[in-house]
Amino acid sequence: MIDLLDHRDGPRDECGVFGIFAPGHDVARLAYFGLYALQHRGQESAGIATAERGGNIMALRELGLVSQVFDEQKLRTLLGDMALGHVRYSTTGSSGWENSQPVWRSDHRELALAHNGNLTNAVELHAELRERDVAFRSTSDSEIIAALLSTHPAATIEDAIVDVVPRLQGAFSTVVMTRDKVVAFRDPAGLRPLALGILDDRYVVASESCAFDIMGARFLRDVQPGEVVTLDEHGIGSRMAVEGSRQAFCVFEYIYFARPDSRMNGQVLQVARGRMGEILWRESPVDADLVIAVPDSGNAAARGVARASGLPQDDGFVKNRYVARTFIQPGQALRKHGLRMKFNPLPEIVAGQRLVVVDDSIVRGNTTRQIVQMLRDAGAAEIHLRITAPPIKHPCYYGIDMSTREEMIAHDRTVEEIAAELGCDSLHYLSLDGVYEAVRGERATHCDACFSGSYPLAGSEGANGKFAFEDALPLVRA
Repeated sequence: MIDLLDHRDGPRDECGVFGIFAPGHDVARLAYFGLYALQHRGQESAGIATAERGGNIMALRELGLVSQVFDEQKLRTLLGDMALGHVRYSTTGSSGWENSQPVWRSDHRELALAHNGNLTNAVELHAELRERDVAFRSTSDSEIIAALLSTHPAATIEDAIVDVVPRLQGAFSTVVMTRDKVVAFRDPAGLRPLALGILDDRYVVASESCAFDIMGARFLRDVQPGEVVTLDEHGIGSRMAVEGSRQAFCVFEYIYFARPDSRMNGQVLQVARGRMGEILWRESPVDADLVIAVPDSGNAAARGVARASGLPQDDGFVKNRYVARTFIQPGQALRKHGLRMKFNPLPEIVAGQRLVVVDDSIVRGNTTRQIVQMLRDAGAAEIHLRITAPPIKHPCYYGIDMSTREEMIAHDRTVEEIAAELGCDSLHYLSLDGVYEAVRGERATHCDACFSGSYPLAGSEGANGKFAFEDALPLVRA
């Protein structure tokens, strides 16, 4: 299967999680639509688990998009008072079915688990559990968290979580479902997002608030770093597993990952991204005729550039929004035109124009180079790239697949050298100060390690890679 989204050449999406406790509601259907809204966070696999209070957990997970994995017949089999769901892009472990989620285990207690993030001490924890004869079915760090909680002797799942969380290193926004409740918890640094909402008199959690809008739920607040939130028949409960840690929310969520209609840390991302465009123009004005976006990632910032510059804005590309995955090989004759399966330039718009081309990020540069060449072929007179992220120079160990340093186009290159490599007339990246101004945040409470190389968690450098389990340990199936 070919992933045509791979042409995007940006950081790879991580995962999306969802959980709801709502007796009397069609929880599987609500989970389906919640995951549908979170599809942008992962396209490799999707899964939903449900349970009636006191009953066994039922889970269904498969490779593919949410709409490919589930249909009416499958949703009707997933009965219950509560549900959790997951969409995945693999950041630890391969993309095989065994690593899809929710993870199900039944050791000391039965549970299902959905996780967004990456454990930097996964191999060590895996080895420790194997020494205790705990068997594994996957090479996902998510199953490590599930095993630690499922085998824990504590009387309640909340007590088990409070004991386990301090042992976990890295990023983990996680939802767990037992036979009688749904519990969500977030790592002490709050690296990955997790939001809390209300539907009638019941509660729901999700990676992003856009998952609430689709079902008529209302966003309440973000789950706090280190917080454990319980959704059960009594409503909602909260306790802190860890307090006082240095907060380090991923600044790239504002720039790239989250949907523009989501709210994070008090910011509506569509508005914040528009401010990024305005600041981009303030930092790097240029003589030009027209502003265009690389759709859809550059749309909001391009509008900001146009507002600040007074230049007209138009669509320089038509985007095929139905491109995802295909089993059909394009063949050698079509392969060189592969990017046109997603983007097609409009010569009638761009020919003869001095263009300001706005996008959110550049990692390896392969796609950006092709976009520049397509605009040249369409007759653009000048191409001035404006990027709403600073140069990406360092890998992420907290749940984003950003390639290695050597693969990154900004590695050991100046901005002028990158511009020459891409074939554009000028290039400007938004400054890190500009990013924080746009999101109205501070470095002290965020992670910007992919730009700065300053990792907020000790021991991150050289942490477990995506295929650490495959490389370091034999896969032992239960």
